[in-house]
Amino acid sequence: MKDARAEAQKEIEEYKKKKEEEFKKFEAEVSNLCPSTFPSTKLTVGQHASGNKKAEEEANKDAEIKLKEITEAGKKTGSKVVEDLIKAVITVNPEVPDKIQQEE
Repeated sequence: MKDARAEAQKEIEEYKKKKEEEFKKFEAEVSNLCPSTFPSTKLTVGQHASGNKKAEEEANKDAEIKLKEITEAGKKTGSKVVEDLIKAVITVNPEVPDKIQQEE
């Protein structure tokens, strides 16, 4: 009985060690992609972010430009869109469905 218990404990420790190694390998792979996810790794967010900072700034500028374009378009045509929506809701155009017309 003691032998079986000791053997089971040994298997558990080996399994635990294997899973910890797999996790460390996974953590290292992911930290190369996104170091801020695993702060315990040697790479810091600052080291990684310096390379992407310029790209992030460009993306933010593009987003701001698009947002301004959308806002301007909304200001120009917003009232017309609201009018058209109200008109579409209020105006009733009854039509006989095609399926019913074919049966007659």
